[in-house]
Amino acid sequence: MDFRLTDEQEALRESVRDFARDVVAPVIAEHYERHTFPYEVIRQMGKMGLFGLPFPEEHGGMGGDYFALCLALEELARVDSSVAITLEAAVSLGAMPIFRFGTDEQKRRWLPKLLSGEALAGFGLTEPGFGSDAGGTQTRAVLDESTDEWVINGSKAFITNSGTDITALVTVTAVTGTRPDGAKELSTIIVPSGTPGFTVAPGYSKVGWNASDTHELTFDDCRVPAENLLGARGRGFAQFLRILDEGRIAIAALAVGLAQGCVDESVKYAKERHAFGQPIGNYQAIQFKIADMEMKAHTARLAYYDAAARMLAGEPFKRHAAIAKLHASTVAVDNAREATQIHGGYGFMNEYPVARFWRDSKILEIGEGTSEVQRMIIARDLGM
Repeated sequence: MDFRLTDEQEALRESVRDFARDVVAPVIAEHYERHTFPYEVIRQMGKMGLFGLPFPEEHGGMGGDYFALCLALEELARVDSSVAITLEAAVSLGAMPIFRFGTDEQKRRWLPKLLSGEALAGFGLTEPGFGSDAGGTQTRAVLDESTDEWVINGSKAFITNSGTDITALVTVTAVTGTRPDGAKELSTIIVPSGTPGFTVAPGYSKVGWNASDTHELTFDDCRVPAENLLGARGRGFAQFLRILDEGRIAIAALAVGLAQGCVDESVKYAKERHAFGQPIGNYQAIQFKIADMEMKAHTARLAYYDAAARMLAGEPFKRHAAIAKLHASTVAVDNAREATQIHGGYGFMNEYPVARFWRDSKILEIGEGTSEVQRMIIARDLGM
């Protein structure tokens, strides 16, 4: 098995790396401190085609694959995770459900804007009080046959890209009935931004990802046409499981980027910072810390490369995606902690990227499936 990148993949990685260094790095600290969304950066990412990377050209995409998206996410996250998660959520949670399960008309209506970066979409799954228990969904959608509309009532929490000026829609999971076995019938429904009864709460005050967009959403007799049903009625649970399995590979790539960024910054600082008459990088204690950080980032990268390769080959990949996400998120937290320690007091100052990395790392062990959920998935796939 050869994990070396092709010339085309290497060119993509280098172009995104240059973009992250030259465009994102100079402005992101101010956005992070002010909790503002970097629209100018997102526009340039759209012009580069990053939002369309894993989609066919016929829908306005770049004709690449999911691994190309992961490479871009890793390079962005080496500099900043807010920008990286905006891309990850826009593609794997926003546009991908419509591409995977949408009708031809839904694809024609929404995908060109989403794949160009002109518009963003959110994925409304998590609810207050029902984080990891997605089956506990309380949001309900009733089909009003007199008007041929879905009437949605409920709320969603922690939804990325749901309240920007360019957010076009949120795909919402809702209970639409009862299955023959008595379980909830879950379906997914497209709710365009601005629909009456659809309210976006003010943005959260977050520990990290402060330049990304995250909101709680409420639906109060929110009406959308019946044709806004995404995929088959009652298939919502299976749909979001597929989307989350894929998304975990992308989150793993993002986590690897953060972990590698910690290495980059630590190597740079260790060469510049002097103590007791010489660079601190000359001391074995610092060398060993950085060596361990590089080892962890490297093995986490191999894990997501492997999961992505299995997915693209059409092989079962659920367990491998969970392994990649679990390992990479753990490594990101570990490396962020060690990078902060290497920087000493400066690591606690927001002017240094590692302070941002430290604050951004923890959510990677929570979002798109907690570490505990990943262990459940792995154990179940092993037959336990």
